[in-house]
Amino acid sequence: MTKVLLTGASGYIGKHVALRLLLDGYTVVASVRSLSRADEVRSAVTPYLPKKFDLAKHLSFVELDLEKDAGWDAALKGIDVLMHTASPFPIASPKDENDLIRPAVDGTLRALKAAHKAKVKRVILTSSVAAVDGNDLPAGKTAVDESMWTDVNHPLGSAAYTKSKTLAEQAAWNFVKTTAPEIDLTTINPVLVIGAPLDNNFGSSVSIIERILKASDPVLPDVCMSIVDVKNVAEMHVNAIKVAASKGERFLASSDTVSFIEMAKTIKAAYPNRKVNTGQAPNFLIKLLSLFDGDIKRVVPLLGKKILVDSSKAQKVLKIKFIPVDQSILETADYLIKNGFVKA
Repeated sequence: MTKVLLTGASGYIGKHVALRLLLDGYTVVASVRSLSRADEVRSAVTPYLPKKFDLAKHLSFVELDLEKDAGWDAALKGIDVLMHTASPFPIASPKDENDLIRPAVDGTLRALKAAHKAKVKRVILTSSVAAVDGNDLPAGKTAVDESMWTDVNHPLGSAAYTKSKTLAEQAAWNFVKTTAPEIDLTTINPVLVIGAPLDNNFGSSVSIIERILKASDPVLPDVCMSIVDVKNVAEMHVNAIKVAASKGERFLASSDTVSFIEMAKTIKAAYPNRKVNTGQAPNFLIKLLSLFDGDIKRVVPLLGKKILVDSSKAQKVLKIKFIPVDQSILETADYLIKNGFVKA
């Protein structure tokens, strides 16, 4: 039976990956920053498992920290696959970009070095579209694809989170190339991940749907986002273990690209009695606000643009059928309402 060390198991994506691994028959060693969160993960996955599933036999926990060496060597003994999903994802940029970059890069290398030492030859790494699309589209290209890399010195690639994901993924590929050629590395590069969480502890990406449901913004920017369902992201991670052709490859995870206004109109159509703002903010207003807000400044280059993401490689190689964006939006909205995060 294949044994997988899953880092970041208590995260929004991590819990979905853990569930998918368990359903597909893998033995999972889940890493959490504190063992006090083990019950949280168990409780999140249990309702979705068969009634007689022996969870104690297939799921165990270890305590690991991206910024500390303790425990990594022991955790990787007897492991067949390292699935490294652990990485911070803030909604706002930190004051010091290194607060994001250092844990992402050092944590990735710490995990890979331990894998190399333990002779683990298969690694699946959660990266991001942020490591791909932070640059101008090459001439002749109409969509972002896996051949592209973010330029951290480009205006589109200079945000702290974008840098952290780019530099961490580059460090992983470089480590495998120069130090651990025996490791077969695959990276999964999701766009904005939404979809119903497995429990009430989830990441900041879902908050975009929450803001629309709460009518937090009187008008919405003319900005498009590529979206993927969390269940597809988990499926890609697990399928990569099984598909030999995924070794040494990057895979973008994206269903479609929609605007904030299209997202709001989808929610408004499903909940006609809710106050959902669907008006568009004038571009000059966003540009004005960007003079005082660094996070807003980073969306200015995206105003009025619809940058497509080509995820055909995942469809062909990993056999993924992407869940329609409208379905993901409405399942997320339904979850937020039913669980009291927004008023019914």
